[in-house]
Amino acid sequence: MNNEVQKWEYRVQTIGSMFGTRDEAIAATLNEWGEEGWEVTHVYTPEGSGKVTIVAKRPLTRETIRQRSMPQYNR
Repeated sequence: MNNEVQKWEYRVQTIGSMFGTRDEAIAATLNEWGEEGWEVTHVYTPEGSGKVTIVAKRPLTRETIRQRSMPQYNR
């Protein structure tokens, strides 16, 4: 039996402007993240901002840990 606990990495991004957020921008962000293996857990609008904050997670793997340690790796 494998008793190893699943570890996660998280990503949070706020998109849009005080004038609102276009559905196309939200869909594009979600599609891009989905291709990278991210699973969105929450989407919310900070009160009065017109923006949308997206919270996602994906399993933390040896590969993602290695990418984080590489100086040229940017998110």
